[in-house]
Amino acid sequence: MSQPRLNPKMLELDRLWKIYDTPKGPATIVKNFNLKLQEGEFATLIGHSGCGKSTVLMMVAGLSDLSKGNMILAGREAVGPGPDRGIVFQSPCLLPWMTAFENVMLGVNQVYFTASKTERRQLAEYYLSVVGLADAMHKKPAELSQGMRQRVGIARAFALQPKMLLLDEPFGMLDALTRYELQEVLLNLWRKNKITTLMVTHDVDEAIFLSDRVVMMTDGPEAEVGDILRIPFERPRSRKQIMEDPRYYELREHLIGFLNDRSHIRPSREPDFQPSIDMAEELSGQLLSSPV
Repeated sequence: MSQPRLNPKMLELDRLWKIYDTPKGPATIVKNFNLKLQEGEFATLIGHSGCGKSTVLMMVAGLSDLSKGNMILAGREAVGPGPDRGIVFQSPCLLPWMTAFENVMLGVNQVYFTASKTERRQLAEYYLSVVGLADAMHKKPAELSQGMRQRVGIARAFALQPKMLLLDEPFGMLDALTRYELQEVLLNLWRKNKITTLMVTHDVDEAIFLSDRVVMMTDGPEAEVGDILRIPFERPRSRKQIMEDPRYYELREHLIGFLNDRSHIRPSREPDFQPSIDMAEELSGQLLSSPV
Protein backbone atom coordinates (compact mmCIF):
# COMPACT_ATOMS: atom_id res chain seq x y z
CA MET A 1 0.00 0.00 0.00
CA SER A 2 1.37 3.41 -0.92
CA GLN A 3 2.46 5.77 1.86
CA PRO A 4 0.47 9.01 2.31
CA ARG A 5 2.15 12.06 0.81
CA LEU A 6 3.59 14.31 3.49
CA ASN A 7 3.10 18.05 3.37
CA PRO A 8 6.19 20.13 2.62
CA LYS A 9 8.29 21.35 5.52
CA MET A 10 7.27 24.78 6.80
CA LEU A 11 9.77 25.12 9.65
CA GLU A 12 13.19 23.53 10.09
CA LEU A 13 15.17 24.16 13.26
CA ASP A 14 18.69 22.77 13.04
CA ARG A 15 20.89 22.66 16.15
CA LEU A 16 19.56 25.85 17.72
CA TRP A 17 21.46 27.25 20.69
CA LYS A 18 20.63 30.14 22.97
CA ILE A 19 23.46 31.43 25.14
CA TYR A 20 23.27 34.45 27.43
CA ASP A 21 26.23 36.33 28.85
CA THR A 22 26.06 36.56 32.63
CA PRO A 23 28.46 37.95 35.29
CA LYS A 24 29.46 34.34 35.98
CA GLY A 25 30.08 33.55 32.32
CA PRO A 26 28.04 32.19 29.39
CA ALA A 27 24.77 30.46 30.33
CA THR A 28 23.38 27.98 27.78
CA ILE A 29 19.59 27.85 27.95
CA VAL A 30 18.87 25.78 24.82
CA LYS A 31 21.38 23.45 23.17
CA ASN A 32 21.19 21.55 19.87
CA PHE A 33 17.44 21.97 19.54
CA ASN A 34 16.19 20.16 16.41
CA LEU A 35 12.65 20.15 15.05
CA LYS A 36 10.82 20.07 11.72
CA LEU A 37 7.19 21.04 11.25
CA GLN A 38 5.16 20.22 8.18
CA GLU A 39 2.95 22.78 6.51
CA GLY A 40 -0.39 22.97 8.32
CA GLU A 41 0.84 21.06 11.37
CA PHE A 42 -0.13 21.99 14.94
CA ALA A 43 2.65 21.21 17.43
CA THR A 44 3.04 22.05 21.09
CA LEU A 45 6.14 22.45 23.24
CA ILE A 46 5.80 21.12 26.76
CA GLY A 47 8.25 20.93 29.63
CA HIS A 48 8.95 22.16 33.14
CA SER A 49 9.05 25.88 33.94
CA GLY A 50 12.33 27.46 32.95
CA CYS A 51 13.34 24.75 30.48
CA GLY A 52 13.45 27.15 27.54
CA LYS A 53 10.10 26.63 25.81
CA SER A 54 9.39 30.33 25.43
CA THR A 55 13.03 30.92 24.48
CA VAL A 56 12.62 28.56 21.51
CA LEU A 57 9.36 30.27 20.55
CA MET A 58 10.96 33.74 20.70
CA MET A 59 13.82 32.54 18.48
CA VAL A 60 11.30 31.23 15.96
CA ALA A 61 9.45 34.55 16.18
CA GLY A 62 12.67 36.43 15.43
CA LEU A 63 12.40 38.34 18.70
CA SER A 64 15.48 36.64 20.13
CA ASP A 65 18.65 36.03 18.10
CA LEU A 66 20.02 32.54 17.57
CA SER A 67 23.34 32.02 19.31
CA LYS A 68 24.08 29.09 16.99
CA GLY A 69 22.17 27.02 14.46
CA ASN A 70 19.88 27.60 11.52
CA MET A 71 16.19 28.29 11.05
CA ILE A 72 14.46 27.77 7.71
CA LEU A 73 10.92 29.06 7.29
CA ALA A 74 8.99 28.21 4.12
CA GLY A 75 12.23 27.28 2.36
CA ARG A 76 14.15 30.43 3.29
CA GLU A 77 16.46 31.32 6.13
CA ALA A 78 14.53 33.42 8.64
CA VAL A 79 16.35 36.30 10.31
CA GLY A 80 14.53 38.74 12.57
CA PRO A 81 10.77 39.18 13.03
CA GLY A 82 8.34 39.51 10.16
CA PRO A 83 4.66 39.41 9.18
CA ASP A 84 5.08 35.79 8.11
CA ARG A 85 4.80 34.90 11.83
CA GLY A 86 1.79 35.84 13.94
CA ILE A 87 2.23 35.78 17.72
CA VAL A 88 -0.24 35.45 20.59
CA PHE A 89 1.21 35.98 24.07
CA GLN A 90 -0.20 35.00 27.45
CA SER A 91 -1.25 38.62 27.81
CA PRO A 92 -2.50 40.05 24.49
CA CYS A 93 -0.63 43.39 24.90
CA LEU A 94 -3.36 45.58 23.43
CA LEU A 95 -2.93 49.33 23.14
CA PRO A 96 -5.35 50.64 25.79
CA TRP A 97 -6.33 53.83 23.97
CA MET A 98 -7.46 51.88 20.88
CA THR A 99 -10.59 49.79 20.40
CA ALA A 100 -10.40 46.06 19.66
CA PHE A 101 -11.03 46.87 16.00
CA GLU A 102 -8.28 49.52 15.93
CA ASN A 103 -5.82 47.13 17.61
CA VAL A 104 -6.40 44.56 14.87
CA MET A 105 -6.32 47.21 12.14
CA LEU A 106 -2.91 48.38 13.33
CA GLY A 107 -1.29 45.19 12.05
CA VAL A 108 -3.60 44.82 9.04
CA ASN A 109 -2.72 48.33 7.83
CA GLN A 110 1.00 47.60 8.07
CA VAL A 111 0.89 44.24 6.30
CA TYR A 112 -1.82 44.93 3.70
CA PHE A 113 -1.03 48.56 2.92
CA THR A 114 -1.67 47.95 -0.80
CA ALA A 115 -5.25 46.76 -0.16
CA SER A 116 -8.14 49.19 -0.18
CA LYS A 117 -9.41 50.69 3.07
CA THR A 118 -12.64 48.71 2.68
CA GLU A 119 -10.78 45.41 2.18
CA ARG A 120 -8.64 46.03 5.25
CA ARG A 121 -11.66 46.93 7.36
CA GLN A 122 -13.53 43.83 6.21
CA LEU A 123 -10.55 41.63 7.07
CA ALA A 124 -10.39 42.96 10.64
CA GLU A 125 -14.15 42.76 11.09
CA TYR A 126 -14.24 39.19 9.78
CA TYR A 127 -11.69 37.81 12.24
CA LEU A 128 -13.13 39.74 15.18
CA SER A 129 -16.54 38.31 14.32
CA VAL A 130 -15.20 34.76 13.96
CA VAL A 131 -13.70 34.89 17.48
CA GLY A 132 -17.04 36.09 18.87
CA LEU A 133 -16.49 39.84 19.18
CA ALA A 134 -18.90 41.13 16.55
CA ASP A 135 -20.76 43.18 19.15
CA ALA A 136 -17.69 44.29 21.11
CA MET A 137 -15.13 45.18 18.45
CA HIS A 138 -15.48 48.91 19.07
CA LYS A 139 -14.84 48.64 22.80
CA LYS A 140 -11.50 49.46 24.39
CA PRO A 141 -9.49 46.82 26.30
CA ALA A 142 -10.57 48.17 29.69
CA GLU A 143 -14.16 47.37 28.75
CA LEU A 144 -13.34 43.77 27.85
CA SER A 145 -12.82 40.72 30.05
CA GLN A 146 -9.48 38.90 30.04
CA GLY A 147 -10.95 36.23 27.77
CA MET A 148 -12.31 38.83 25.35
CA ARG A 149 -8.95 40.58 25.22
CA GLN A 150 -7.32 37.29 24.36
CA ARG A 151 -9.87 36.82 21.57
CA VAL A 152 -8.67 40.15 20.18
CA GLY A 153 -5.10 38.85 20.30
CA ILE A 154 -6.09 35.70 18.40
CA ALA A 155 -8.04 37.72 15.81
CA ARG A 156 -5.09 40.08 15.37
CA ALA A 157 -2.68 37.20 14.70
CA PHE A 158 -4.96 35.41 12.21
CA ALA A 159 -5.85 38.65 10.41
CA LEU A 160 -2.23 38.96 9.30
CA GLN A 161 -2.64 35.58 7.55
CA PRO A 162 0.89 34.52 8.48
CA LYS A 163 2.76 31.42 7.37
CA MET A 164 3.20 30.44 11.03
CA LEU A 165 1.23 31.03 14.20
CA LEU A 166 3.20 31.15 17.46
CA LEU A 167 1.34 30.85 20.76
CA ASP A 168 3.02 31.44 24.12
CA GLU A 169 0.67 29.95 26.74
CA PRO A 170 -2.24 32.00 25.36
CA PHE A 171 -4.77 30.50 27.79
CA GLY A 172 -2.58 30.37 30.89
CA MET A 173 -4.27 33.32 32.65
CA LEU A 174 -7.85 32.21 31.99
CA ASP A 175 -10.30 30.23 34.09
CA ALA A 176 -11.03 26.66 32.99
CA LEU A 177 -14.34 27.38 31.26
CA THR A 178 -12.98 30.34 29.28
CA ARG A 179 -9.87 28.34 28.42
CA TYR A 180 -11.97 25.51 26.97
CA GLU A 181 -14.07 27.98 24.97
CA LEU A 182 -11.01 29.67 23.48
CA GLN A 183 -9.37 26.35 22.67
CA GLU A 184 -12.42 25.60 20.52
CA VAL A 185 -12.24 29.08 18.93
CA LEU A 186 -8.57 28.54 18.15
CA LEU A 187 -9.17 25.08 16.64
CA ASN A 188 -12.03 26.35 14.47
CA LEU A 189 -9.86 29.16 13.10
CA TRP A 190 -6.89 26.84 12.63
CA ARG A 191 -9.03 24.30 10.78
CA LYS A 192 -10.25 26.97 8.34
CA ASN A 193 -6.81 28.50 7.75
CA LYS A 194 -4.47 25.51 8.31
CA ILE A 195 -1.67 27.78 9.48
CA THR A 196 1.38 25.90 10.76
CA THR A 197 1.28 26.41 14.53
CA LEU A 198 3.79 26.07 17.35
CA MET A 199 2.39 26.53 20.84
CA VAL A 200 3.96 26.59 24.30
CA THR A 201 1.86 25.12 27.10
CA HIS A 202 2.21 23.60 30.58
CA ASP A 203 -1.12 21.81 30.25
CA VAL A 204 -0.87 18.14 29.23
CA ASP A 205 -4.58 17.88 28.41
CA GLU A 206 -4.46 21.04 26.29
CA ALA A 207 -1.47 19.67 24.38
CA ILE A 208 -3.26 16.41 23.60
CA PHE A 209 -6.52 18.09 22.57
CA LEU A 210 -4.95 20.67 20.25
CA SER A 211 -1.87 19.03 18.79
CA ASP A 212 -0.78 16.83 15.94
CA ARG A 213 2.47 16.30 17.83
CA VAL A 214 3.69 17.14 21.33
CA VAL A 215 7.38 18.02 21.61
CA MET A 216 8.75 17.36 25.10
CA MET A 217 11.75 19.39 26.24
CA THR A 218 14.32 18.22 28.76
CA ASP A 219 14.99 20.26 31.87
CA GLY A 220 17.18 23.33 31.57
CA PRO A 221 19.79 24.56 31.37
CA GLU A 222 21.04 23.18 28.04
CA ALA A 223 17.54 21.97 27.21
CA GLU A 224 16.89 19.95 24.06
CA VAL A 225 14.17 17.81 22.49
CA GLY A 226 13.71 14.84 24.79
CA ASP A 227 10.81 13.07 23.08
CA ILE A 228 8.11 13.63 20.47
CA LEU A 229 4.64 12.13 20.67
CA ARG A 230 2.24 11.99 17.75
CA ILE A 231 -1.44 12.45 18.64
CA PRO A 232 -3.60 9.98 16.68
CA PHE A 233 -7.07 11.53 17.01
CA GLU A 234 -8.77 12.58 13.79
CA ARG A 235 -9.98 16.12 13.17
CA PRO A 236 -12.35 17.77 13.81
CA ARG A 237 -12.07 16.69 17.42
CA SER A 238 -14.63 16.34 20.17
CA ARG A 239 -13.29 16.84 23.67
CA LYS A 240 -15.85 14.37 25.04
CA GLN A 241 -14.97 11.66 22.50
CA ILE A 242 -11.24 12.08 23.09
CA MET A 243 -11.58 11.78 26.85
CA GLU A 244 -13.66 8.62 26.44
CA ASP A 245 -11.00 7.05 24.20
CA PRO A 246 -8.63 4.70 26.12
CA ARG A 247 -5.72 5.93 24.01
CA TYR A 248 -6.14 9.35 25.61
CA TYR A 249 -5.01 8.00 28.96
CA GLU A 250 -2.05 6.20 27.40
CA LEU A 251 -0.95 9.45 25.79
CA ARG A 252 -1.49 11.39 29.01
CA GLU A 253 0.45 8.81 31.01
CA HIS A 254 3.33 8.99 28.55
CA LEU A 255 3.55 12.79 28.76
CA ILE A 256 3.28 12.90 32.54
CA GLY A 257 5.80 10.07 32.81
CA PHE A 258 8.28 12.06 30.77
CA LEU A 259 7.79 15.19 32.88
CA ASN A 260 8.04 13.29 36.18
CA ASP A 261 10.68 10.68 35.41
CA ARG A 262 12.59 11.34 32.20
CA SER A 263 12.83 15.09 31.64
CA HIS A 264 16.29 15.16 33.22
CA ILE A 265 17.69 12.73 30.63
CA ARG A 266 19.61 14.30 27.73
CA PRO A 267 19.11 12.04 24.67
CA SER A 268 22.23 13.46 23.04
CA ARG A 269 24.32 12.18 25.96
CA GLU A 270 22.95 8.63 25.83
CA PRO A 271 25.49 6.27 24.19
CA ASP A 272 22.80 4.28 22.35
CA PHE A 273 20.82 7.32 21.25
CA GLN A 274 20.45 7.67 17.48
CA PRO A 275 20.00 11.36 16.56
CA SER A 276 16.60 11.96 15.01
CA ILE A 277 14.61 15.07 14.23
CA ASP A 278 11.31 13.23 14.70
CA MET A 279 10.88 10.15 16.89
CA ALA A 280 7.09 10.16 16.60
CA GLU A 281 6.69 7.34 14.09
CA GLU A 282 8.65 4.89 16.22
CA LEU A 283 6.89 6.01 19.37
CA SER A 284 3.41 5.84 17.92
CA GLY A 285 4.10 2.31 16.73
CA GLN A 286 5.15 1.25 20.22
CA LEU A 287 2.41 3.03 22.11
CA LEU A 288 -0.64 2.88 19.89
CA SER A 289 -2.18 -0.03 18.08
CA SER A 290 -4.35 2.09 15.75
CA PRO A 291 -2.99 4.05 12.77
CA VAL A 292 -2.28 7.77 12.91
